[in-house]
Amino acid sequence: MNQRERFLNTMRFKSVDRVPFYIGGPWATTLKRWHSEGLPENVDLNRLFDADGVVELGIYFGMCPAFERTVLEEDDAFVVYINHEGIKMREKKTDPETSMPDFLEFPVKNREDYHKLKWRFRLNAQQRITEEWKKRARFYNENSNLPIRMFADREGGFFGPLRNLMGLENLVLTFYDDPVLIEEMMDDKAELIIAIVDEILKYTKIDFFAFWEDMAYNHGSLISPQMVRKFMLPRYRKVTDFLRSKGIDLIFVDSDGDISELIPIWLEAGINGVWPLEVQSGMDVVKLRQEYPELRMIGGIDKKVLAKDERAIREEILRKVPPLIEKGGYIPDVDHSIPPDVPLKNYLYYLKCLRSVIEKGSC
Repeated sequence: MNQRERFLNTMRFKSVDRVPFYIGGPWATTLKRWHSEGLPENVDLNRLFDADGVVELGIYFGMCPAFERTVLEEDDAFVVYINHEGIKMREKKTDPETSMPDFLEFPVKNREDYHKLKWRFRLNAQQRITEEWKKRARFYNENSNLPIRMFADREGGFFGPLRNLMGLENLVLTFYDDPVLIEEMMDDKAELIIAIVDEILKYTKIDFFAFWEDMAYNHGSLISPQMVRKFMLPRYRKVTDFLRSKGIDLIFVDSDGDISELIPIWLEAGINGVWPLEVQSGMDVVKLRQEYPELRMIGGIDKKVLAKDERAIREEILRKVPPLIEKGGYIPDVDHSIPPDVPLKNYLYYLKCLRSVIEKGSC
């Protein structure tokens, strides 16, 4: 059974030789630590640890053309600039991934602002889908035994991408102050997602699609379920109906935080998979499986446990992985990027134990 067959059968609750072996992804600062502890540099971790993977097609679902990066201010420690999304940001110059930037100003404050840049949200196929991308897509479509994923990272959704345009506070107020604008932006986003996927399918198959939202924190959704149902559900449904009409039946959403109250709405909207299922936000994959027998899940292994000891790591794996892989529809993985407080020896033990459970049922 190759990796594509293994992934698809797992996600369709069919029999497999074993579930996919995913190894998580470390922050750059984590990798730096691991290199100092003996991990070889300049190696592909999936190959090094003989892990399963996916082909990520890597199409941008945002503005095309995007904004040009423009530096406004700079000193030894910080840089203030306009990023590709038109956001004015203040960011550390050293290790920016380890801290949140300051978001100083967003490009859309009202309807007039949106209409000024709406032209950027068009297919623009020649610029968005390059000849080099087409060549790569055709190669993987014809030669790869990996599942092909289309992850619309940061721009393929109906809350997260709008937050990138307006900022959180202005966005949530606009749901009340100008709901017509919210609907217009969501309709435009749905049309763009459909147009991009339709174009992509001329060059390659897609095994699964993933929305991006990041619309929850550790106590629940950033907007009420009623708002999600009223504004977002119809647009999700428009996209998921289109995807299924093209034979794409595995449809995920990526959102951090406590997504408990969002899952039933997503299921109703035609989304049947979620990741990364953050433990620190109360997401428990064992309980979710009991509540939603047909929900596809990837993740749910507490990244913080990897910083403890072998016993804690083993207990985390054994509580969750054996019962869930037996039922199907679940691929174990850490619930976010692996932080730098995780020593290499703990990570190696995690991989050893996880592989043993996946292949033999015990650790």
